[in-house]
Amino acid sequence: MNGSVYGWTQAAAQREKIRSVKAHFRSICICLTLVVGGLQMVPAAALAASKGSEAAGAVLFRDKGCSYCHGVDGKPGKKGPNLTGLRSDKQWPPDKITKQILEGGQKMPPFADSLSDAEVADLVAYLRAKHKPVPPPVPAPPPDPAPAAAN
Repeated sequence: MNGSVYGWTQAAAQREKIRSVKAHFRSICICLTLVVGGLQMVPAAALAASKGSEAAGAVLFRDKGCSYCHGVDGKPGKKGPNLTGLRSDKQWPPDKITKQILEGGQKMPPFADSLSDAEVADLVAYLRAKHKPVPPPVPAPPPDPAPAAAN
């Protein structure tokens, strides 16, 4: 057999094996690069969606009257508890906050009939935001049309 494997010399067989391993290694590296790159894109997209939800939640908190009971930015208000620590309060995970908003309880009325699921999700995002966004100023009402001149 003179040191040949299937008509190849042992050196040629080893070179072919090395080429095969290198090609396989390259394909694994490409796959890993694509996976890691894809994973890095997901948090950025999720972060953008989260910031949009937080901003929408800030507007809802103001416009739906939450600040009447809970104060501006969730700081202690006239009736409701302080909401500023919800982000770090392990007793109030997002699902419990959602349930409280929808079903009410502990002197809070339910809001299931007046808020959509998306609005509730925006409120929860706002209440759990690390840096709560400030809602834009309330737009001024349109001016009354001028009365028609008498002839």
